[in-house]
Amino acid sequence: MIRHNGILLIHPPVVKPCEPPAGISKLSGALIAHGINHSVLDLNLECLLAVLSGQAKTPSDTWTLRAQRNLHQNISILRSWKGYGSTERYRSIVTDLHRIFQVHGGSQIKRLSFSDYQHIDLSPLRSADLLKAAEEYKQNFFYPYFRDSLRAALEKTGTDLVGLSLNYLSQALCTFAIIGFIKETMPDVQVVLGGSLVTSWIRVNVWKNQFQGIVDHAVAGPGEYPLLALLGCTTEKNQQYCPSFHDFPLGEYLAPGPILPYNASTGCYWSKCAFCPENAEGSVYTGRSKNIIAKELQSLSSELQPVLIHFVDNAISPVVMAGLCSNSPGVSWYGFARLTNHLASLDFCRDLRRSGCVMLKLGLESGSQAVLNAMNKGNNLERSSRALKSLNKAGIATYVYLLFGTPWETEVEAQETLEFVVRHSPYIDFLNMAVFNLPNNSPEATQLNTRDFYVGDLSLYTGFSHPRGWDRKSVKTFLDKKFRRHPAIQSILRRHPPGFGSNHAPLFSMRNEGKPIPKNS
Repeated sequence: MIRHNGILLIHPPVVKPCEPPAGISKLSGALIAHGINHSVLDLNLECLLAVLSGQAKTPSDTWTLRAQRNLHQNISILRSWKGYGSTERYRSIVTDLHRIFQVHGGSQIKRLSFSDYQHIDLSPLRSADLLKAAEEYKQNFFYPYFRDSLRAALEKTGTDLVGLSLNYLSQALCTFAIIGFIKETMPDVQVVLGGSLVTSWIRVNVWKNQFQGIVDHAVAGPGEYPLLALLGCTTEKNQQYCPSFHDFPLGEYLAPGPILPYNASTGCYWSKCAFCPENAEGSVYTGRSKNIIAKELQSLSSELQPVLIHFVDNAISPVVMAGLCSNSPGVSWYGFARLTNHLASLDFCRDLRRSGCVMLKLGLESGSQAVLNAMNKGNNLERSSRALKSLNKAGIATYVYLLFGTPWETEVEAQETLEFVVRHSPYIDFLNMAVFNLPNNSPEATQLNTRDFYVGDLSLYTGFSHPRGWDRKSVKTFLDKKFRRHPAIQSILRRHPPGFGSNHAPLFSMRNEGKPIPKNS
């Protein structure tokens, strides 16, 4: 058990700054339930806004001059409904803000945006580089932006335990720079590190003893249970906690009002797909009662008046969706869903729309039934077709995910995907296209000839020789030369919100459907 006077929970850069972090809000709710003193610091939001507002060199080009001149206006627009009425205007605003990141970035930055941070030399997949980031924390790009705020938070609260949530590779280098700063400034403070990326590292057994001495405790899975256990708190099996957003600056995120992330479950209720990272990591599905979900969402909506609920589940189950139809949260919502028989029903989709559903993210993956069968997706193309049409007719936007380069695909099957998407382009609002990565620990990986892919001891994926010769280069050529160039595909891609993707996509649907504009917009 850790003795403590206070706990500081930190959300490190870089993640899309449009909503509070789901994991830390759950941790905060759990700590409140047990009466544990703590505070929350969203360094991601704070640092990104500070970079944008920082003093840059006198611009020598008209683009940078315009971007800096319109900075505060552009941020204000993204915080109002005005920012989501025109994709062209939105794209111009985000591009200008990214220009400021580029100008401020300096020589050490390979890429800096609202969703990405890449160092020119250091890799988040090499533990040696993460240790170097901790040791040389003053060299981190974000150090001047988090230094004073973090020191003040540590001193003000008398914190002797800090929890950091590391979910994306884009956060890793800065996370370890923050850890290095903490350990040098206040060596007695204990560091607890969790989050989905750490969970993956631990469960696929690439997390060893690399970070002994700077990371005191690393936790896998939902962080509230191991954290409470470290603090000596007794919890009932599968006890659930309502997230808390009280310590987050809800009015400062880049959205026209509060967007609240919410977990109705952990893991995946389907959990049968071949090469699934969740299966490779041994994740177990745990769902919450629909009554508890309804009670919590109605309470959060009444108290915080969000513009949107973001379900961050791997997939919202049909049971949960039916529960939302019966007990609406009283606010618009969106999330990821499987293409089930429920969504093929127009009546069900209309009930979903009445419950507040404005967009669903859908893992179609392929327009080849043979590929879907081999992947064990449980998707039927005829059913998927009916679902896309029903959702469209009901007024629910669709954000469709496609996966190219799986071991069962060739250009023939990829062409089938293209043809399916083109036929259904009137019913698809947004598209996300990805190239298949082979998880290290997937059982199916033993059936393939593998090789190094990402260089680094923390890599979660491996390269492989495609059994049908459909290698990554061929896949990318097909996507660039054929798929993206089709006029129907181009029409969909022009609607894609740059920088924020699916996090901002539902806002366009809400604005375009005539949602009332708040007085402050």
